[in-house]
Amino acid sequence: MRKPIIAGNWKMNTTLGEAKVLASRIRVAADNIKGVEKVLCPPFISLSAVAEILKGSTIFQGAQNLFYQEKGAYTGEISPGMLSGLCRYVIIGHSERRAYFHEDDLLINKKMKAALNVGLWPILCVGENLEERNSGVAEEVVVGQLRQDIKDVERDTMVLAYEPVWAIGTGKSATAAQAEEMSSILRNTLARIMGSEKAEKICILYGGSVTASNISDFIGQADIDGALVGGASLQDEDFTGIIKETSRIKGVR
Repeated sequence: MRKPIIAGNWKMNTTLGEAKVLASRIRVAADNIKGVEKVLCPPFISLSAVAEILKGSTIFQGAQNLFYQEKGAYTGEISPGMLSGLCRYVIIGHSERRAYFHEDDLLINKKMKAALNVGLWPILCVGENLEERNSGVAEEVVVGQLRQDIKDVERDTMVLAYEPVWAIGTGKSATAAQAEEMSSILRNTLARIMGSEKAEKICILYGGSVTASNISDFIGQADIDGALVGGASLQDEDFTGIIKETSRIKGVR
């Protein structure tokens, strides 16, 4: 069985002090919850401090982004090697990176390979916007993203997150049926690309206005193995509630 994953993406929120307090509270509340892989993705400035707080716990750390070069004159960027000692996971291809920073699938593919080369587990995000869904091309868009993003990548040490752009930070989530339909399509696509054995090992997360009150709708689906949580991960009680409900429904014992 795939172990479910609940990852909290703090985005551009929390000062260093706030991150330390939030990470400490989540550790106290969630450390003993079994059967779920728990991940916190704070801003870059807080990675070292949060890593110290999480040391010896059952909670892993992830980064929100990386650059594909190992070092060089790339002012403001963070290399895979800089993260490898601090993180287990790294988010790649988030819809906000695609929209605001114009990251295309070619760049995302380079980031995927760079992360895997240093032993990081990428959390690859794919998803359609509202116009694409309303136009009936959601499947074409999302499958196209996936195929380009993992081109020449055959390893199963990755996580896939389906995040419909129209549900990110809007308070409007996809229905469980919509999320499951796309997750099933993505797993079938993975099977065609890298074989069914590897595809069955890859966790697929749903991301998009996930809360403690709606997580059960998503986690109960066959091809949804967890969630990439945004706003709710900034509240320790809400985030812990999501983890507890996931453990209750789909936790691996």
